Amino acid sequence: MQTARRVKAPPVPPVPLTLGAGRGRLFGMDLWMLSLVFAMIGFGLVMVYSASWDVSFRLHGDANALFRRQLGNLVLGLLAMGVTAWMPIRWLRRLAVPILGVSMLALLLVLMVNSGDGPRRAILGGSVQPSEMAKLAVIIYLAVWMESKGNRLSEWGYGFIPLLMLIAIIDSLILLQPDLSAVLTVAIVALVMFYLAGARISQALFISVGGAFVGYLLVRVTNTGRERWADYMDGLIDIEQASYHVQHALQAFYAGGILGRGLGASREKFGLLPAPHTDSIYAVIGEELGLIGALLVLVMFWLFLWRGFKVAMNAEDRLTMLLASGVTVWIAVEALVNMSVLLGLLPFAGNALPFFSYGGSSLVVTLAATGFLLNAARRKRVEVQAKTYVSPVGIGWRNRRRRVSRLGHNRRTRPGR
Repeated sequence: MQTARRVKAPPVPPVPLTLGAGRGRLFGMDLWMLSLVFAMIGFGLVMVYSASWDVSFRLHGDANALFRRQLGNLVLGLLAMGVTAWMPIRWLRRLAVPILGVSMLALLLVLMVNSGDGPRRAILGGSVQPSEMAKLAVIIYLAVWMESKGNRLSEWGYGFIPLLMLIAIIDSLILLQPDLSAVLTVAIVALVMFYLAGARISQALFISVGGAFVGYLLVRVTNTGRERWADYMDGLIDIEQASYHVQHALQAFYAGGILGRGLGASREKFGLLPAPHTDSIYAVIGEELGLIGALLVLVMFWLFLWRGFKVAMNAEDRLTMLLASGVTVWIAVEALVNMSVLLGLLPFAGNALPFFSYGGSSLVVTLAATGFLLNAARRKRVEVQAKTYVSPVGIGWRNRRRRVSRLGHNRRTRPGR
């Protein structure tokens, strides 16, 4: 009687390390993204103090009052970033609707509390801007909503029309404040997320053309839009006919030259440049640190955009990919619009420069959103078969599904690895 021979099992290949375990990690965090964020925060604090001490002294009789408030905002923002960086992203499937509901109630509250014909954008003494919270709330809700639609998202009646209705409601509430820059930011971010989630090219073009038409109507109908568009067009013909704000921003950049006047040596911030510590802080950077300082800020945001999309490309699921993409696009659009406006390249929009401008709502919400990016970059060791550990979807449009690959080509495992 023959005995059965034992067949020796093949050696189990080592478990591949995903994005969260390897070099460039700190407590599972993306060290490169973390370092970049803290570099921008530190740079921003220096510039906020330089740009705000004169305004702070004139408003509060204390040159350090605004800077101390910004430090308090930073503490709140870091706490929010810590929470969003470690909370399970799957919780957002249950929290998305309440978060969006609270943000919509806040948008209604700011209209009810503030009366008059002027801007109605803040509550609690101007320290809270609901439109900033609404931007992140829309990103969270859209990421969850688009994931739940799956491959049916591109259907006109199932995904396309409901998306337009949702964005129309949110933007209408923001427009009543009015805050044109926030309206356009929400629309752009929603369009990019919709495309990445699997929208058809025809739908993306339809939204783009329709959004441009709506934007034109806003410019022609609203008093604020007409004034800003007229100043922008006049400034393109003759820079001396541009708005007062843009003229002094350009003077600051011109005075800074290549190397700048020196840190703290800006002259435009002394009552000439409006809002030097908030909307115009990039102009102060250009005047004090020159072209080199202005380009350094631009490079920082370019690196943030690159790193954010890399995190999205390596996301473990569709929800994480959409969330990371939305946050990255939002912060990049805010930065691009702020810098372009001060250079006279776009009509004036009063939005802050992320990580740099003074402001509680902007800094806290931006850091909370950054926490989601850091969360998306965290991974655990997972055991995956070599033959299935490949990229299911490439970056493109022909498959008419999500555009961002979950696993890049360089992440494929090789036999015996």
